[in-house]
Amino acid sequence: MQRYIVQNIKLPFEASKDVVLAQAKRRLLKFFAKKDIVRAEIAKRSVDARKKNDIKFVWSVCAEIASDEKIDASRLAAERIAPSKSAALEIKHGDESLSGRPLIVGFGPCGMFCALILARNGYRPIVIERGADVNKRASDVETFMKTGKLDAESNVQFGAGGAGTFSDGKLVTRINDPKCSLVIDEMHRHGAPDDVLFLSKPHVGTDVLKSVVASMHDEITSLGGEIHYNTRFDGFISRGSKIVGVRTSRGDIGCGAVVIAVGHSARDTFDVFDKSGLSLTPKAFSVGVRIEHLQKDIDAALYGDHAGDPRLPKGEYTLSHKCGDGRGVYSFCMCPGGEVVAATSEEGSVVTNGMSRHARDGVNANSAIAVSVLPDDFGGSVRDAVEFQRKIERAAFVRAGKTYAAPAQTVGDFLSGTHGSPFTDVFPTYMNGNVAVADFDGIFPTFVTDSLKEGLTSFDRAISGFAKSSAVLTAPETRTSSPVRILRGEGFVAEGFDNVYPCGEGAGYAGGITSAGVDGINCALKIIERYAPAILKS
Repeated sequence: MQRYIVQNIKLPFEASKDVVLAQAKRRLLKFFAKKDIVRAEIAKRSVDARKKNDIKFVWSVCAEIASDEKIDASRLAAERIAPSKSAALEIKHGDESLSGRPLIVGFGPCGMFCALILARNGYRPIVIERGADVNKRASDVETFMKTGKLDAESNVQFGAGGAGTFSDGKLVTRINDPKCSLVIDEMHRHGAPDDVLFLSKPHVGTDVLKSVVASMHDEITSLGGEIHYNTRFDGFISRGSKIVGVRTSRGDIGCGAVVIAVGHSARDTFDVFDKSGLSLTPKAFSVGVRIEHLQKDIDAALYGDHAGDPRLPKGEYTLSHKCGDGRGVYSFCMCPGGEVVAATSEEGSVVTNGMSRHARDGVNANSAIAVSVLPDDFGGSVRDAVEFQRKIERAAFVRAGKTYAAPAQTVGDFLSGTHGSPFTDVFPTYMNGNVAVADFDGIFPTFVTDSLKEGLTSFDRAISGFAKSSAVLTAPETRTSSPVRILRGEGFVAEGFDNVYPCGEGAGYAGGITSAGVDGINCALKIIERYAPAILKS
């Protein structure tokens, strides 16, 4: 049995799936007998709306062929047919003995997938997560949104599922690894909607993602893994060159290897790592604002007269611009029909992020508009990188009245340098409208505001009305990615350590749910390839 992907099937968006499958089979029949086409199903669907009066869906179809005949690859490619790459894992157990169970610090996407693969292969991992389980965490976030009472250990950044739990749950990634489909398949198996299997820009939605995280927790623990919430990592316990345990806020825990899978906001943990001798280096990141438009206006700009057709997805965009000085400005984490959320994890700071539910049925669309920040911009050290972010967040807190409201203003005021215009047709969604009408003077360095203005002007040329004067900007977005990287070698082992494995977004090796999940899987495979699990089964 062979599997092939029939690619680039372009049809009017009104065409049914039966028409798509029929066209795919017509291409396959040029190479295979009808009886050998055992099964064909939709593999991917994207939208081509470059011509608003001729919007098309672009489909890929996966086919199972009951034939071992080898077809010349160039002939297949001419018909846009390619062999399907398998995402199945090749498990090869090592023979080195583990002195104890592997321990994972963090239960975001990277930690979850690392723990899942280890648990399925008999390694009974221990996970420590500084935040709460998904239900308690949801309650803590709701309390903060309503009252402004922040739990610095359980919030939008910390807790079961990581920062992605309270976002759009996007599974889009730029990495090209067959394991991306494995991550998506596992998310689906644990409760993500069916459409994540074929949409080119799949998303789960915050409302559904919480149950996916809970389901993954249950499988890991059913296989002998342990997950300890409200347990903060406070340091390593070493014996010679090996780590034999970790210190936590709830006592010491022994282990045979440590996986570092913290998120991008674990700033105090970065300090612990630095003092423990891990090699940390600052890396580029981005800061900016959240922009909100009416979703119907985005739909109209992208789809023209077809806007509002229920067969079309909510309009979404990806925009980028290189400024005159070479600095990049880009849209990030676009949330159709979503809301802007309060995402701070530190007292006296304001941070924004975007969130949407699976239905994406909110009135507003929102996205980060982010400006690249390079090490030369902040002094070049890890501490400088964190302080650059922190200074912006604290300035925003002060600017908005020290109540966790966020400073917000219209795009018209921002671009013209005027102040105080009221919100009209677009109303901010941050904390149910708990914003302070204020300009961004003193919040960002000048190069950030200048770049934002240049980017908005450019994006308005790409999407008509993007810089509409009544659109809303809410500041600041500072947690787009980790400001640090923990250096590791080919075996994923941290430089200077024997059994510490940095991975995922917080360690600087991923960005988003899917790539973090893939890095977690790859880290688990490195541990499995090195160590034998037999000692752990007793």
